[in-house]
Formats: sequence, structure tokens, C-alpha cells
Amino acid sequence: MKYTLIATATFGLESVVANELRSLGYEDLKVENSKVEFKGDERDIARCNLWLRTADRVLIKAAEFKAESFEELFQGTKNVNWGDIIPQDGKMHITGKSVKSKLYSVPDCQSIVKKAVVESMKRKYKTDWFSEDGPVYKTEVAILKDIVTLTIDTSGKGLHKRGYRENAGDAPLKETLAAALVLLSRWNPSRTLVDPFCGSGTILIEAGLIGKNIAPGLNREFVSETWPNMKKEMWDELREEARGLINDEEFKILGSDVDYRVLNTAKENIRLAGLEDYIYVQKLPVQEFSSKKKYGCIITNPPYGERMGETKEVNKLYKDMGRVFKELDTWSIFVITSHPEFQKHYGKKATKNRKLYNGTLQCYYYQYFGPLPPRRKNKDIDIEENNL
Repeated sequence: MKYTLIATATFGLESVVANELRSLGYEDLKVENSKVEFKGDERDIARCNLWLRTADRVLIKAAEFKAESFEELFQGTKNVNWGDIIPQDGKMHITGKSVKSKLYSVPDCQSIVKKAVVESMKRKYKTDWFSEDGPVYKTEVAILKDIVTLTIDTSGKGLHKRGYRENAGDAPLKETLAAALVLLSRWNPSRTLVDPFCGSGTILIEAGLIGKNIAPGLNREFVSETWPNMKKEMWDELREEARGLINDEEFKILGSDVDYRVLNTAKENIRLAGLEDYIYVQKLPVQEFSSKKKYGCIITNPPYGERMGETKEVNKLYKDMGRVFKELDTWSIFVITSHPEFQKHYGKKATKNRKLYNGTLQCYYYQYFGPLPPRRKNKDIDIEENNL
């Protein structure tokens, strides 16, 4: 069955999610605030849940219509053939939100949508009673400026839940955002990658998963796996295919921090992700960082100075970063922070910056692009040219 699907995204990451979808072969994308729409079937639902690194969830869009009254909401919802998606024993869990709309009472909207879904289900199954003791179908009624969008969540837990991060630091970076930082940097495994404020290791691990081409959802479960139309054989086949696509690339990713406790957490997370042969962490203040490597990348999430009394300390830290990183003249540097005067204290204007959100906190991703490494000559071409 073909569906309209929605990959939801943190504000600012819509184009990154769209690029991921294009790389997976999807076309005719509709990019809007916090979401990307595309078409797909059951196999595409499973594939996107397994492979999308920067999306928050994969949803089925059931309907979209205008409603300025509860009756319009009821009829618009009832017109959907819910029985084509939800089995007779399906648990119909309704959530909601309303922004700038005449129908502003979310509990009332949820109640009306539930009644309308049940009425639609009665048409399909010719019964007045539903046990709702089967698989969960979490349906959201989202109303924005009187436009109702009805969706069903196929992911369950958010896609940032990869399964490797049992513990996090004090200010954890969401896995989806960390993956976006790596993708936006255009890093590839031929280049050294360093995070000198690695914390619990999220940026390092997401880079490792990208470097090895490991599907981020490979080691977790999704709510749609419990649905009768999403066959176990299909999921098994797609997971086996994903395992076969893991490459044998050899590379080293380096992380450091000044906190032993958080480094122990990072080591455990790296182990759980199966990347201990590729990621190395050590206790080291950023002021002591140096490297003889060329054309490396630094991708980092330093302290922001959000707490009272930390401003002077963080300003000095950014100044130290500018001094230390200045020596890395062939490197590319990528820093995410909410500090409004980062560039002033760092001492250099970014090549490019991009507004992103770390949770609800507005940040900027400061991108300092260094020169690209020289291209390696193909040995076969060299031999052929020499023979000429």
C-alpha cells in the first residue's frame, strides 16, 4: 500500500533530512518547517526508520483538511478509512496539539478524533466494540491555523534512540543533531576527526556510524514492527541487507575531555556502539591539544556558559580555542554553541554559520572551512600514463 510519509525534523535540519532521503533514492520531496513529505510503502517505512540519521520520526500522513468547528474535525477524521491501516484489535492512542487555531482545546480535539476513528473502524469491521488489546497505533491530531493534520507514528521511541547511549553527560547532545553536525561538515573517513569536548561521545559515535555506513536503527526496535502488515520477514531482510552494507573502512576518530567521569561514560557508549576499534578518548584540556596531521576536522559542542557565573570562564575558553586552533591551518573547524558572541571571543569570523536548535536552545553552528586535502592519484591511471 502506498502512503504519504513524513520524516519529522528539528527546526533547521529539514534540508539535511531531505538530502538523506534523496541519497536513499526518494524523489518528489515536499520540504516544510520541521518535516519532509514523501511517498512510500511498508518497506519504505521500515527502511527509513532503519537508515535516517537526522530525522526525529517517520509518520504516516492519514489526512489533512481545514476545520474551524468540532463537527468539521469529526467529519474530516471519520472520512479516513482507518481500518485500512489499523487492525480490529489495534490500540488507538490519540495525542494532540493546537497552534493559532479556533479549536484550541486539545483534550476535546483528542476525544472527538478518537470517536471519529472508532466510527470509521465500525464501517470496516462491522462491529460496535473494539478490544484495543493489540499493537499500538499512536495517532496525532495537529492543528495549525485551522489546518488539521492526522498522522500515525511508525517509529515508537524517537529515532535518536539508537540503543548505544545508556548514560549521557550533564548537557547531552541529541544523537540526531550530532549526526547532522557530522553530515554538514562533509567529513569523510580519510580525514582525522577530533572532538576536544567529547563529553559522553555522541559526536564521535555518530561519526563512527557514518564512517562505517552502519544504519543508525540497526540495533533497536520500532513500534511498526508489531503491526500485522509489517511482516517480520521484511524487517529481517532489511536488517540483513544493512549489515551487508557496513564497510571495512579503517579510520581513527579522537575525543578528549577534562572530566574522567564523563570519559568513562563515553568509553562505555563507544563499546555499546561496537566502535571501540575506531574511536579513542583521553583526558586532555583543549589548551593542550595539538596535531601534526593535515586536513583534519574538529567537530565540537563546547560549554555555552548558560549557568550563572560561567560567562567569563567560557569567554576565556573560546579565546583559548581560537589560539590553539589557529595552529591547525589546514584543518576545518565546526563549533555549535548558543553563546551570542562566540566569534568575537574565538577571534575569527566563520566561513558560514547556521541556526540550529539543541533541544529548545537556539544555537549557531559556526563553520570554518579549511582547504580540502589534495586528491590521491589512482594507481592504475598512473601506471597507464607511464606506459604511454
